[in-house]
Amino acid sequence: MADSYNQSSSAYKRMIMTHSIIRFIVCVLLSVICLLPIIIILMNGTRSSASIIANGFSIVPGNALSDNWAKLTDPDKGPFSAVYNVWLGYRNSLFISLAATGVAVLFSGLTAYGLTVYHFKLRNFATTFILAVLMIPTQVVSAGFLDFMIKIGWVDNYLPLILPAIASPSTVFFMLQYMRSSFPLDIVEAARIDGSGEVRTFVQIALPILKPAFAVQAIFMFVGNWNNYYTPSIILLSNKLEQRTMSMMIQSVVANDKNIDYGVQYLAIGMSVLPVIIIYLILSKFIVKGIALGAVKG
Repeated sequence: MADSYNQSSSAYKRMIMTHSIIRFIVCVLLSVICLLPIIIILMNGTRSSASIIANGFSIVPGNALSDNWAKLTDPDKGPFSAVYNVWLGYRNSLFISLAATGVAVLFSGLTAYGLTVYHFKLRNFATTFILAVLMIPTQVVSAGFLDFMIKIGWVDNYLPLILPAIASPSTVFFMLQYMRSSFPLDIVEAARIDGSGEVRTFVQIALPILKPAFAVQAIFMFVGNWNNYYTPSIILLSNKLEQRTMSMMIQSVVANDKNIDYGVQYLAIGMSVLPVIIIYLILSKFIVKGIALGAVKG
């Protein structure tokens, strides 16, 4: 009897170890698949165009980083400085991305909170309407949007790239689903009984619980606005260098078919990827802390 139990226990341990090894291998493969394109971009930014053409992709850094940087930024070394300025691109894209992310997350959180906590006759209709708007592609309304911006004199202005983020149906939908599954309504009722106002309840009680949802949507919104080329290209009609976003500058570098330099192109793209990686790492830690805090409070 004891031998049978020991054999079953050993078989169970081997099965658990096998499953753990398989999961580990799958996680490693997925990590490699996700990180390899970023590594290739960063490494090719340090290689010369001739090396990239001759040898293709490589995960080993080259020795042409300084030359590529000079071609990208020095007007005497190449034509790219007329359409690309990394610091202007960072400034403009960071301002637009952070501002749009801030208003989108804040107002979407307030909207989802209202649809979850408050009971009113048009609540179901409002939720359905948000889902309906979510299904409309941006390109369908872009012509009317541009015409409206021209009429009110908002072209060549960052406001049309920031203020429409207040109404972000995808962010509202995600936060609405998160709150309906994870937000305890009893805690709001308890706060009201204790005399807490609605604004104070949202700021001091709801926000700490919603930190994971806010952080996830902040990542998505920031990356989406940072990589957005379509909307800035139709709003910033004058196409001045001092107004261009990073995505517009990269498009100008890549589209230069008279001076093709793959090392310079990869370096320009790599410079645009770095802030996204930094923001993602910062908010990823925040997500882990927020989930742990929510688990402890729950």
